[in-house]
Amino acid sequence: MSEQEPKQIKKNNIPKNVIFIGKKPFMNYVNAAQIQLKENETIEICARGKSISRAVDISEVLEKKFMKDQIEKVEIITDSESFDSKEKEGKKINVSTIKIVLKRK
Repeated sequence: MSEQEPKQIKKNNIPKNVIFIGKKPFMNYVNAAQIQLKENETIEICARGKSISRAVDISEVLEKKFMKDQIEKVEIITDSESFDSKEKEGKKINVSTIKIVLKRK
């Protein structure tokens, strides 16, 4: 487990070891994670909503295929974020989030 408190992430001040999962091709994220793991001791794979399953798949492919016996999962954090609805004024929307922390062995 990480001894540091989670860092607040601002759009312009995103740490290099954080990878946000979105709609790009799957292998782009796998390659980005491999590069970051060569430069950093740990990386964080973060996703929200429908991208959560993709983040899990990427971490599993890294751990079991591309970097087998080189990395391990250190921490998995699940949470939810609350947003104001753009469609319905005054309504809050909750979106699930996940952060998977991988570390070099």
